[in-house]
Formats: sequence, C-alpha cells, structure tokens
Amino acid sequence: MGSAMRYGRAMLDRQPTLAHPALHLRPACPADWSALFAAASDPGIWAGHPAHDRWQEPVFRAFFEDGLASGGMLVAQTPDGALIGSSRYDFSRAAAGEVEVGWTFLVRRHWGGTANHVMKALMVGHALQAVEQVIFLIGDTNIRSRTAITRIGARLSDRRMTAALSTGPVTHLFYAIDRADFAAGPLAPLWAQRLS
Repeated sequence: MGSAMRYGRAMLDRQPTLAHPALHLRPACPADWSALFAAASDPGIWAGHPAHDRWQEPVFRAFFEDGLASGGMLVAQTPDGALIGSSRYDFSRAAAGEVEVGWTFLVRRHWGGTANHVMKALMVGHALQAVEQVIFLIGDTNIRSRTAITRIGARLSDRRMTAALSTGPVTHLFYAIDRADFAAGPLAPLWAQRLS
C-alpha cells in the first residue's frame, strides 16, 4: 500500500484545468484574490459553516493564502469567466491511497443547482484516476454540507478529527467516495460530460 500511495500521490495532478459545459475549474493564482474575495464576502455563505467569520477580509485572506500555499487550490468559473467559488486537493489529512477534496465554497446563487455536483464530479473523477478514494472532512455541525455530500454518494466513515479554525476547535467527520461509489452514483454522468 505504501508504494501505491506514493505512486497515486505522485501521479495526481493537483492543479488541473477541468471543464464541463456548466462550470470550469482552473488553478488558483494570486491575481484571483479580488474576484474570489468578492464572491466569498457574503456572510450568508458561511452562516452554517463552523468558520462562520470567513466572509471577513483577514479571515478569508488567511484561507486564500493557505489555499495557494497548498498547491492544490482551484477556482470555479462560469463559462463566461465569473469566479463563483473555490475548492482544493490536499494530502495532509489523507491516508494511503486517498486525497482530500475540501475547503469548498460557492456563491449562494449557485446553491441548489448543478454547480456543486459538477465541481465535485470534475474533482472526484479526476482524482480517482490516480488514487483509490476521495475523502471529505466536514464539521459535525455543518448540516447543509453533510446533507450535500451524502447526495453525491459519499459515505460517512467512523474516522473523526478535531481541527482548529478561526472560531475555535471543530470536530470534523470523514466522508468518502471510492471508485465503485463514484461509478454507481450521481457524479459519474456529469464526469462523462466533461469537456477536458
């Protein structure tokens, strides 16, 4: 498993450009700051999130800088180029054969539509070409995100961890999608519609 883990991590491009007719993902860059902060500065986006203060400039600045430093942050754009959110790949909390997809947000006008499903389909489909499983860590009180992740076929595991956020320590639950879950779930048809 150790060599498979190293192979998967080495083979996973965490800075891909991925496209679907409804949404495009590309590597984040420092020049995205203004547009991404404008998208994230709505307190309503973060109201149910454990880091409910992330709409504030200093807090989001730390989130943005950490995302850039991670080497796996992607921005989400509509086909006309408007930035509507971001997500990222990360190995720091993942076990062998896994990658985490997380730190995801979308502007509220794209909640309840296809944007979140398309974003996850592109990121998970891309990752599962190199790793065996994608994990998602979600704050235990973040009911909206927990509900959304189960709708895309992720399973709750028995793993837990506590993370230090700007608002204090938060218990995170681990959800996972493996290749079989992905193939049988609602994301696979969206992945099949990708443009690149």
